[in-house]
Amino acid sequence: MNDKIKGYLLGAIAAATYGMNPLFALPLYKEGLSPDAVLFFRYLFAIPILAIMIRARGRNFRIESADITPLAIFGLLFALSSLALFRSYTYMNAGIASTLLFVYPIMVAVIMFLFFSEKITAQTLLCIVMALGGIAMLFEGNDGHTLSLKGTLLVMASALCYAIYIVGVNNCRLKEMATIKVSFYVLLFGWAVIAISSLVSGGFHLPSRWYMWFYLLMLALLPTAVSLLCTTSAIKLIGATPTAILGALEPVTALLFGVTIFDEVVTPRDWVGVVMIITSVTIIVAGGSITSTLVRFRKMFPRLLPKAQNKSRRQ
Repeated sequence: MNDKIKGYLLGAIAAATYGMNPLFALPLYKEGLSPDAVLFFRYLFAIPILAIMIRARGRNFRIESADITPLAIFGLLFALSSLALFRSYTYMNAGIASTLLFVYPIMVAVIMFLFFSEKITAQTLLCIVMALGGIAMLFEGNDGHTLSLKGTLLVMASALCYAIYIVGVNNCRLKEMATIKVSFYVLLFGWAVIAISSLVSGGFHLPSRWYMWFYLLMLALLPTAVSLLCTTSAIKLIGATPTAILGALEPVTALLFGVTIFDEVVTPRDWVGVVMIITSVTIIVAGGSITSTLVRFRKMFPRLLPKAQNKSRRQ
């Protein structure tokens, strides 16, 4: 297998595993765990996995005092994004929620235009209109029933928090820090936010069956560790743009699991909306200037620079 084929395969695996959130989250909901509880344990298990990866790459955990505030802010944003998305699963099909979340690259483009003087082309405007049309197709079904407004707002809030997080990490002092270390501390601060949210909402009970622990471990392992490792390898082999385009498999994977395993109903009108959203986002990623911004936060394992160059970069 040549490097190009291997890169595309790894990129597809990265996107597919990232789309597995509903596969493991929904059975836990069915067993009585709340979204807060699921995320509490997912973050708790993911933190040591990232810690092991940091050490495996020869990096340390040292940060400067000036890094604490931005890391805490981004931890809050990341936690709010996760909480909103996982709570939306209780109001709508998880596959549809994952598709709606996929509009975050468009939000990134708009934020870059509004606050960082990034050009917004006619092509981008057309893609935004197409994405909004896709959302409209999803929102009102063939039978006249509409998606849950609360669920839709939760997903949009999740996408917005995610977009702000991506733009923020790429435009502050943290952009010089190894991304895997940023992610470790973001998860650490985010876990604290989720723990507080759980206490405020009345707490939660521990998983009562062994397979529930298995689902929680898989949430931390596949959509987190495996996805990030494969993303990095794919970027190295085929580049950032093809890897970002393959991200379209994320909502597709979630939809397929929803339909085949959880008997979620997706109408022809829904499929049209899904295709419109995925197409619009893919065009923006392929033809726009935001690709590096979108993939940098997922480029978790940059190679260590030679010692002479390492002196000029923070660990």
